[in-house]
Amino acid sequence: MAKTLIIFDIDGTLVYSNKIDSQCFALAYQRVYGIEFPTIDWTKYPHVTDTTIFRTVIRDHFEREVTELEIVEFQNEYVEMLEEKRRETPADFQEVPFARHTIERLLEDERFVVGIGTGGWLRPAQVKLAHVEIPTHSIVLAGADGHEQRESIIGQVMETVNQWHEIERTVYIGDAIWDVDTTRRMGMNFVGIRRAGDLEVLRKMGTSVVLQDYRNFELFLQAVFEAKPPTHI
Repeated sequence: MAKTLIIFDIDGTLVYSNKIDSQCFALAYQRVYGIEFPTIDWTKYPHVTDTTIFRTVIRDHFEREVTELEIVEFQNEYVEMLEEKRRETPADFQEVPFARHTIERLLEDERFVVGIGTGGWLRPAQVKLAHVEIPTHSIVLAGADGHEQRESIIGQVMETVNQWHEIERTVYIGDAIWDVDTTRRMGMNFVGIRRAGDLEVLRKMGTSVVLQDYRNFELFLQAVFEAKPPTHI
């Protein structure tokens, strides 16, 4: 039976804590290196992935490449800070409404395969998902570990899923302008999620279907089936 593969982003798409997570990334950097992090405006970086952001800042500050051990040590600090903030202010880290319910229903439906492709590293991503109890069993996860571009992260999910399932349609669910750009370049069907309600942000970029959240499961499924690649603007 041919299936539909639905790949979700995490930040702003399943879990809403982007600003605090970004601040934790910057603060962790300052703790480790004693240097102010340049900017958490991710559009200023060549690619919006943790790997590219971290490597870019290290190159700019120290004129060298990062080491694998250095990435692990920075992740340790970053993850520790995320967990600390979640203990201190758990209400600041919220599930996008009905995201968990939607994932659970999709996993029970044999028409679908669920993947997660995030521009973040997997260790902090798993902290975020666990905090809002979004299940990861039977889900193919890929993050920025070993990847600089979002296209290769999504491609890893697709490659893994294709080993086990016949996929006739793939849809990516994301919230940010870089999600639109990525799926446009890949010619991939895209559904936008804008929890703040500013749906026009993604519509103006050529996204055909944008929802605020997952409260209406049938509406979400309709969006999945109607989704198209973002148009060129």
